[in-house]
Amino acid sequence: ASGRPASPGWPNSSMGAWHDPEGNMQTIVISGSSGLVGSALLPRLKDSGHRVRRLVRGAAGSLPESIRWDPDSGRLDPADLEGADAVVHLGGESIASGRWTAQRRQRIRDSRVISTRLLARSIAGLERPPKVFACASAVGYYGNRGAERLTEEALPGEGFLAGVTRQWEEAAEPARAAGVRVVNLRFGVVLSPRGGALRQMLPLFRLGLAGRLGGGEQIWSWVAIDDAAGAVCHVLANHTLSGPVNVTAPEPVSNRQFTAALARVLRRPALLPVPGFALRIALGAMADELLLASACAVPQRLLDSGYVFAHADLMSALRHLVGASARSGGSA
Repeated sequence: ASGRPASPGWPNSSMGAWHDPEGNMQTIVISGSSGLVGSALLPRLKDSGHRVRRLVRGAAGSLPESIRWDPDSGRLDPADLEGADAVVHLGGESIASGRWTAQRRQRIRDSRVISTRLLARSIAGLERPPKVFACASAVGYYGNRGAERLTEEALPGEGFLAGVTRQWEEAAEPARAAGVRVVNLRFGVVLSPRGGALRQMLPLFRLGLAGRLGGGEQIWSWVAIDDAAGAVCHVLANHTLSGPVNVTAPEPVSNRQFTAALARVLRRPALLPVPGFALRIALGAMADELLLASACAVPQRLLDSGYVFAHADLMSALRHLVGASARSGGSA
């Protein structure tokens, strides 16, 4: 080990210390590198001295260290994964970019399940498979569970998202059966001013034109972007972790508490609640499963394995993230 003390966002077994017995740094293949979590993870891995190769669709020549693939058509040369020490799969179509028509539901499911299965089968067929396959998942696995405390041992829930997430995690099974350490990263609501829910919320909150969603009692399991990336690094480095890992902050909050905290940080009122029926009219089933559902997921396995959160409480996270947004002019 490097002797680095535990510090926020860096576990005792930090990525800076992740090497083989001869001291060589690792080769990591990552999909979704331009997404919300991927764009935060990529520089962290590179700064730690690791070689990062990106899985990209279309022409790969313009991106250094890239691998061309097309999950929809099943195109991926397994030889391109030879020599990788880890594969991190963060791809998947956004679940919040529009009403869930039958066609969009199919795309949401296929973009996760088909791509994960392709990677898992390719990894399983390698002569020298990677040590670890870390695949994105979501706390949607648990469904709508009220205030029930949900560790990784909790049973799956009901609904579209729960079903998709179960299939998503099962799609990684070929890699696990081949002896690869597989980790299912069950992300909560990832907070970043650069994308996702927080970016969409900030403009209205800054104008004082926002409020709780529905009754506001639904629990949101959130995680700051720093910790989302830090948790992935921790999972790669910590050989004791396999199976589901909740990537959420230790203190989930209700939507009402979240709304009040964001308004307080921005020094704006939050007096315009959005009724549940209005959300259902506008968004259909997506409103019930994404905005009004309640999942109190806690990161038991991260905590037990020594991960130290950079932002364990919501106010700390929002002050940091909103401050970052202000420093960048509130854009991207």
